[in-house]
Amino acid sequence: MKNKNYLPLYFAFAIVFGVLIGSFFNGGNTNNNFFAKKSSNEVKIKRLIDYIQRDYVDSVDTENLLDGAITQILGKLDPHSVYIPKENLQEITENMQGNFVGIGVQFRMIKDSITVIQTIKGGPSIKAGIKAGDRILMANTDTLYGKKYNSNTIPKFLKGEPNTNVDLQVYRKTNDSTFTVSIKRGEVAIKSVDVSYMINDSIGYIKLERFARTTYREFKSALTKLQEKGMTDLVLDLRGNGGGYVDIANKIVDEFLEDGKLIVFTKDNKGNVDKSYATNRGTFEEGGLYILIDQNSASASEIVAGALQDNDRGTTIGRRSFGKGLVQEEKDLGDGSAVRLTIARYYTPTGRSIQKPYEKGKGKRYSRDINNRIENGELLNKDSIKVVDSLKFTTPKGKLVYGGGGIVPDVFVAIDTTSYLNNFYFNTIQNFAFDLVDVNRKKFSSNSLDNFIKNYNIDDAYDAYLKSINTTLKDSRRRYAKEFQPSGKVEKTIKHYLKATIASQIYGDDGFYRIIQSDDKMLQKVLELESNN
Repeated sequence: MKNKNYLPLYFAFAIVFGVLIGSFFNGGNTNNNFFAKKSSNEVKIKRLIDYIQRDYVDSVDTENLLDGAITQILGKLDPHSVYIPKENLQEITENMQGNFVGIGVQFRMIKDSITVIQTIKGGPSIKAGIKAGDRILMANTDTLYGKKYNSNTIPKFLKGEPNTNVDLQVYRKTNDSTFTVSIKRGEVAIKSVDVSYMINDSIGYIKLERFARTTYREFKSALTKLQEKGMTDLVLDLRGNGGGYVDIANKIVDEFLEDGKLIVFTKDNKGNVDKSYATNRGTFEEGGLYILIDQNSASASEIVAGALQDNDRGTTIGRRSFGKGLVQEEKDLGDGSAVRLTIARYYTPTGRSIQKPYEKGKGKRYSRDINNRIENGELLNKDSIKVVDSLKFTTPKGKLVYGGGGIVPDVFVAIDTTSYLNNFYFNTIQNFAFDLVDVNRKKFSSNSLDNFIKNYNIDDAYDAYLKSINTTLKDSRRRYAKEFQPSGKVEKTIKHYLKATIASQIYGDDGFYRIIQSDDKMLQKVLELESNN
C-alpha cells in the first residue's frame, strides 16, 4: 500500500514532527526539559514506524509516506512553505545559484535523437566545437538515440563532477558526418538576463528571468553596455519573473534609487524588523525608467516594482502582479531533502504588504487566483481590479497605492488575447522551424540578425508550414479534417511567431525576443508615453 491518504493526518503530523526535530537531539542538551520531551516523542514515532514496517498487513514505502506527510503539514501553514524532495533539490539549487556542472547545451528530443538547439556561451561544448543541429548519439558507453528518454532523464548522462570527461559520439547533419569528441565537464551559466538591447537610439531594454545568485552581475553588465550605447531610458521587463533572492532584488533596486531611500523591510514572528536602504552606488538614478509587470511577476519582482513605485521612481506598466509578500528560508532535513519555510513578511517602503489573502490549508483555492482574474475580467479591464480602501497608502509625491494583493501598475495594459497560440500551433511551429533551419543551416548562418529582421520574407515559410500541417492531417486517421487555413488575426499571429521561432533557432534568445517584441503591446505603450513626454 503506497497511498498516503490511508493514514490519518495526526499520524502524519507525528511522523513529520519527530523527524523535523530529530537533528536537535544529536547535539542537544538532554537535561533540557524541552528537548527531553521531544526525545520521548521521537522514540514513540520511531517505534510506530518499526511496527508498520514489521507488522502492517501490506507493504509500505515509508519514505514516500513521510514525503507526503511533510507536504500535508506544510500545506496547513501557507501556500509558499513547501517541501523539496531530494531528487528535486539539486535542480532547484542549480537554478537559484545560476550555474550547474555539465557540458553546456540546450537540447530537444527530435524524433528519437538528442538534438542540440543551442550551445551555451562560455560552456564546455562550445569550446569543444559542438554546434546547433548536432545529434548526440552516445555519452561514454550509453546509447542515447532510439530510446524513449524524456528531458528529465537526459541530463544524468551529460552532467557530472567538475573536470570529469564525457566522450560523446555526435552526428552532424550539415556534412553528414559522425565523430567522437571528449568534453571536460565544467561550470555552465544559467542565464538570468534573457536578452538586452537598444529599442531605439535612446531606450534600452533588459528582460530578467529570475533573481538568482548570478543575476545582479549579469544585470549590471547589461546595464553598463546599454549605457555605453547612449541609453537615457530603460525598460526593465519583469513579466513572468517568479522571484528569487531578496538581497539580489535589493541590489538591482539600488541601481535606480538615491542613497538612503528605503527599498523594503521585513518583519518576523517576534516583531523584529529588518530594513534595506539604497546606497550611493547606483549608476542609473536619473534616467527614465519603465517597469513591466504582469500577473506572473512575483516575490522578488514585486519587491523591485514596489520599491520603485513607492519611491516615485519610474513608471510601472502592465497588469496587477501575483501578490506574494512572504519570505522563505531553506532548511536542510538531513537526508538530501529540504523545506522552504516562511519566516517573515515583507513590506514596501510605504508600509504595504502585497501578499494576497489566503486561507491555511486552502492551497487549491489560492492557486485558482489567476483563473479568477480571467473570469472577472481583470486581465482585460483595469476597472475590474479590486482594491481595498483600508489598505490605501500614499507615496512621497502623493500617488495612491494599495496593498493586499500584488502591485497595481501605474499604467494598465490589457492582455493581448490575439497573440496567444494554443498548443497545436505552438508545437507544430516549433517543430517546423527547427526542421527548416536544420536543412538550411549554412544559408541562415551567413545572415546577420539585423538583416534577418529587416529582410526575411516569412510568406514562403508560412506557406510551407501550412502545407506540412495539411499533409500531416491527411496522413493521419483524421481524413475527414478540413484543410488547415487560418485567416485574419490568427494568420498574422502565426506568421509573427513563426518568424521569431526561426530566428531563435539561428540567433538564440536575442533573435526570438527582438522579433516577438516588435508587436508587444507593453513596449508600444512605453513608446507612446515617451512620445507624449
